Amino acid sequence: MKAMRRAVVAVALAAGVRAGTAAGEGIEVGVAAYSFRHLTAFEAIEKTKECGGEVIEFFLWQKLSPAHSNVVLNADLSGAHLAALKAKLEACGVRAVNAYFNNTPFQDPAGAEAGARKLFAFAKKLGLRGLTGEPAVEHLDLVERLVKETGVQLCFHNHPRNPAKPEYRNWEPAYLLSLMEKRDPRMGFSLDTGHLSRSGVDPVETVRLFKGRILSVHLKDVTEATPKSGDVPYGQGIGNIAGVIAELKKQGFRGHIAVEYEHTTDRLLDDVKHCIGFIRERIR
Repeated sequence: MKAMRRAVVAVALAAGVRAGTAAGEGIEVGVAAYSFRHLTAFEAIEKTKECGGEVIEFFLWQKLSPAHSNVVLNADLSGAHLAALKAKLEACGVRAVNAYFNNTPFQDPAGAEAGARKLFAFAKKLGLRGLTGEPAVEHLDLVERLVKETGVQLCFHNHPRNPAKPEYRNWEPAYLLSLMEKRDPRMGFSLDTGHLSRSGVDPVETVRLFKGRILSVHLKDVTEATPKSGDVPYGQGIGNIAGVIAELKKQGFRGHIAVEYEHTTDRLLDDVKHCIGFIRERIR
C-alpha cells in the first residue's frame, strides 16, 4: 500500500499536478477570478495560467466565455457548459478549487434549503473543494448539514468594518471564531487579509487565532487601515504578507492562497505575477 501511494505521488509530481503542494507543504498558489472580473471565466483561467497560478477560485456571477457572453457561471450552468468549463481548465492546466457565491441561495428564506442544496450539488459536479460566502447565523445549521452530506467545505468570508453598518461584525476575529465553535471541521474561514488590514486588525495575529480553522486565503496587501484602501503588490503595504505566509507555513496550512485584487490597475497582470512569485519564494 505504501509503495502504491508513493507511486501515485511520483506520477502526480511528474505531471506537474499540485506543484505548489510539493514545494509548499500543502499550500496551493493561484488567483481569485475576481481579480479579472472585467473578463470572462475562461479568460480568467488563461490569465491565472499566464501569471503562474496552479489553482483558481471562481465567483458565481462572472460571464462564462467570449463565445458564451450571455451565460453566467453559477449553479444554473447547463451540463454542456459545465463540460466546456472543465475542458478549459484541463487545457490550461489550472484546477478550480473554490467559488464565492455571494449568498444568493439564502436571499429567499422560503427557498433557502433548495437553493443551498443546488449550490452544493453544483460544487460537487465542478469538483470544488469548497464554497466561500457569508451565510447569516440562522443559516449555519443548514450549511453544516450540507457540508456533512457533500463533503464540500464552507469557507466563511470576512469583509471590512463598515462604520455606516455597526451591526456588521464579520470583521471581528473573536466574533468570527465564535461562529465556528463546535462546528464541523470542514467549516472554517476564507481569510481575507486585506479586509483585516482595512479594519485595523493585525492579519498575522488573526492567522494565529484561527489556527486549524483557515481553509483558504484571499491574500491582499493594502496601503492603509481604511475601508476602501487600495490594493498594492505584496510587500508594499501594511499587511505584513511575509509574516502571514510564514505563520501559515508554520501551522502546516493545507489549502489555497488566492491572489486577489479588488482595484484594477494598468499593471494588473504584472502585479499578480509579482504576488504569485512572492508567495512561491516563501513557501519553498
